[in-house]
Amino acid sequence: MILPSRISLQLDRTSAALAAAAVFLVCWGLVHTWFWGHGQLVDWPVYQTYGDAIVHHGEVPYRDFAVEYPPGALPSFVVPSLFGDYAAAFAWTMCACGVALVAVVARVRPLPALYVALAPVLVGSLILSRFDLWPALLATAALVALLLERPVTAWALLGLAVAAKLWPVVLVPVAFVRSWRRGDRRAPLAGAATLLAAVVPFAVLAPHGVWASVRGQASRPLQIESLGAAFFTTFGHPRIVSSHGSQNVAGHATAATALALVQVAALVALWLAFARGPVDDSRLVRYAAAAVTAFVVFDKVLSPQYLLWLIPLVPLVRGARGIAATAALTAACVLTQVWFPLRYWSYANDLHLAGVVLARDLALVGLLGILALPVARRG
Repeated sequence: MILPSRISLQLDRTSAALAAAAVFLVCWGLVHTWFWGHGQLVDWPVYQTYGDAIVHHGEVPYRDFAVEYPPGALPSFVVPSLFGDYAAAFAWTMCACGVALVAVVARVRPLPALYVALAPVLVGSLILSRFDLWPALLATAALVALLLERPVTAWALLGLAVAAKLWPVVLVPVAFVRSWRRGDRRAPLAGAATLLAAVVPFAVLAPHGVWASVRGQASRPLQIESLGAAFFTTFGHPRIVSSHGSQNVAGHATAATALALVQVAALVALWLAFARGPVDDSRLVRYAAAAVTAFVVFDKVLSPQYLLWLIPLVPLVRGARGIAATAALTAACVLTQVWFPLRYWSYANDLHLAGVVLARDLALVGLLGILALPVARRG
């Protein structure tokens, strides 16, 4: 009776994954229409310059031209350059990542997969022209592999995720504690191997180019949608300047430093809290989601696409806490679409809807509190 039960469970998960994938595709189609089809702010032209330089001109990234992102992001830029219409090819590449992301989440919990399938309507048209589904897929797949007791695979995927976009590094301490306590102490070597394989060739060919990419991200000022900047735009009239590919609050270096320190303190507190308790599946998922949330909410940059990092992780949290956390995340997504993309320049130029931006950021602070605060124990 055990074998038929397993087969039945596998069929249920497969059915759930197919249903969720269908929902994702419907939502993907929706964001091409209605208000989502107007006023889009796209990033794919930047990606196209990278991909075309590699595919059509044989240039070496970081050496022959500057790249803003880590080497692991390059596949998502290169693949669309192999086709005639870059914008359409890039959108379909991200669509494939989204379907795969839904399937990965359905592998462990079918119901959250349906929530992930709503990602296109939760974040809007930006999902068509940002590559964030790629690192989100790798990071989520790494977490799911840990849940399925496949530590080597998990660490290999986590190394690739960090190579694609640096934010998954906040999952490393949580994953390390889990592997160490479970006796999988050599598994992290797989993560180091994949990370080095992705980065070292470019670091050898163009060390200055790779370092300039890292330094450029680290030196960014307070972007106008970040928590720190939202306070200044809501309660003051700061000067807005454009640099580092975004609109930022001029000055306020002290506030930016303070926010960075809070970010580090929050992450360290979460890592220590996880290490001091059980490393079961429930706490693993909760602290992984909390770590990414802390990184997002206290970062100097809080672009709308950062919500894509949270959408596959937060609904995996179980129980009432998970329901409350998912509700908070949904509120943050809805609030973001109030100004982005249609009213983004109204906010950037005239600070209109600054209170809405602050409300979104505070919703994410609330999400972090829901995930991180311990449950009160009855006497």
